Amino acid sequence: MKIAMMTNSYKPFVAGVPISVERLSEGLRAIGNQVVVFAPSYDEQKEEENLVRYRSLFRGIMGGFSVPNHLDPRIEREFREGEFDLIHVHHPMMIGSTARYLAWKYQVPLVYTYHTRYEQYLHYIGLAGAKRIMPLYLRNTLRHCDMVIAPTPAIRDYLEEIGIEAPVEILPTGLSDDSFLPDEKRAKKLREKLTGGRKQLFCTVARLAKEKNLDFLLESLWYYKQSAGSCFKLVLIGEGPYRSRLEERIRELDMTEEVILTGQVPNGEIKNYCRASDLFLFTSRSETQGIVLLEAMAAGTPVLALEATGTEDIVVNGENGYMTQVSGDAEEAVRGDEQSFAEKLSEILEKKELEFLRKGARYTADSYRGMQIAGRAKQYYSRVLWAYEERKSGFGRKHLTDMLYWTEH
Repeated sequence: MKIAMMTNSYKPFVAGVPISVERLSEGLRAIGNQVVVFAPSYDEQKEEENLVRYRSLFRGIMGGFSVPNHLDPRIEREFREGEFDLIHVHHPMMIGSTARYLAWKYQVPLVYTYHTRYEQYLHYIGLAGAKRIMPLYLRNTLRHCDMVIAPTPAIRDYLEEIGIEAPVEILPTGLSDDSFLPDEKRAKKLREKLTGGRKQLFCTVARLAKEKNLDFLLESLWYYKQSAGSCFKLVLIGEGPYRSRLEERIRELDMTEEVILTGQVPNGEIKNYCRASDLFLFTSRSETQGIVLLEAMAAGTPVLALEATGTEDIVVNGENGYMTQVSGDAEEAVRGDEQSFAEKLSEILEKKELEFLRKGARYTADSYRGMQIAGRAKQYYSRVLWAYEERKSGFGRKHLTDMLYWTEH
């Protein structure tokens, strides 16, 4: 099977979608498929086989993001010459509109993965007030797809609630085998260096942006410090437009000795930071799937997180970590629950159950290995191709949905 994997963002830009696209592509190739990634250009990119770089309108904005030129003629030229069986697109707009056009013109099926709750990012372009029209936009856009993929059951439920017509299936981002192999010696050295003699080490990985709710994390740790003292270090891995605001808040909370902002860390090194840590702390409420949670668990690090979409499908209280409940709108920074988060952190450490939670974390991560996820994706593609041929023979959307349902059941 030959698949065109189309995306608005890709490495070297560091974010969840580029990681998901890369891992799925690698997994599909490993089980015998041809995959070509169509991705925008960046200032410091590396050229690779089976990677088509199309032009960008702007580069290096918002922490390294490129605004793609989805009308670049190279996209259609390379697609036409490639004779692809199927398009898998990872964004509804920009490259999404190009993918829909190519699927229609060249009569190939179109699969789309819903990675991002876009209504939580509209403030970046001054359209925060347009949140209510996003479901309407998605319904109109995704009706052109032959299958929609959700990374978690909670996201599938959301898509079905807003009336997406296409069949919706679940496919999480897979983990590379390397994620399960932290360097124990390196992790030990990191712990010694980062703790500076303190007893506890926590880490988190996030883009430094408003929607990641990092103010909540810092304020929770301030409460923890009031009861436990300055016995810990937090390593915050990532970069983004909110960095200066976070630095200011760290100073305001008098936690410059407790919090380390590392900036970007090579992806292959993150597992060692996780392995060095006692707990992975996660306070974002804007995720569709918590990829970083699974990466931490693969390294054997349990999680303390806020209960939210993208977290509740992964974290199981008392087995691989814990979640604390929060009040307020999931799309806004939560206020008033920081103390509960701090109390749960103290409780986990006092119970001395970290070794048990470490085993549970590894067990959870095992079911997300990349080869397993790629195999499931191939099954979905095969079903879509078969149903698409039937639909071209005269069947409508309802028949397509019915056929996919009965092949599943």
